[in-house]
Amino acid sequence: MPTFYAPDLSSNTSSYTLPEDESKHAVRVLRLHAGDPVELVDGRGGLYQAQVTSAEAKRCQLRITHYEAVARRAYSVHVAVAPTKNLDRMEWLVEKATEIGVDRLSFLRCARSERRDLKLDRLEKIAVSALKQSGQAWLPQLDELIDYEIFIDTSTPDTTYIAHLDEGERISLSHLASTDPACCILIGPEGDFTPAEIALARQRGIRPVTLGSTRLRTETAALAAVHTVHIAHELSQG
Repeated sequence: MPTFYAPDLSSNTSSYTLPEDESKHAVRVLRLHAGDPVELVDGRGGLYQAQVTSAEAKRCQLRITHYEAVARRAYSVHVAVAPTKNLDRMEWLVEKATEIGVDRLSFLRCARSERRDLKLDRLEKIAVSALKQSGQAWLPQLDELIDYEIFIDTSTPDTTYIAHLDEGERISLSHLASTDPACCILIGPEGDFTPAEIALARQRGIRPVTLGSTRLRTETAALAAVHTVHIAHELSQG
């Protein structure tokens, strides 16, 4: 069944008109006709079953037939990552993390960052597409690029962890994540966090973690962190 993103929908809505670009896609590409069923998602936990009432390329009109509120998980996953120089790799991360189930993605400007600016428009569209493809109801929050030091100062130390490759004792993320209802993992740029950045995190009470024994690319580490948190909670409940 085709799925469309409708962020302006509410639970008491009885009818809805798709935006012009979505209407064109529904009628000319998907060839929907009056009477065909579709699904709508608002990105805030709402899933809607609907039926096409008027299949016009500029104004495809729908009748809402059923509404379902999807509750959030009992825990949340937040990853703060330094964007890579190659934007394609960040687009891949946003897509796959949304599919797996990330609640929030923040982007850090670190000392070794090769990318100093980031436009969210393209990433937000990728997140919406992945949301529809994966059949989820909650769209992840994407934050504007922020300086590492500022982000650290506003983080919650008890539930924030830093994954790095520097020497020293690090705890497995899977061991810690299962006990936290909210979890934020910091992932550094290509070349890792600097010793000064790691020291600053330690001073703020942020604990160092490891994602395994191999050296991972930035986007792979971020995705591995999301998956690790999910698996840790599933195992703790089983």
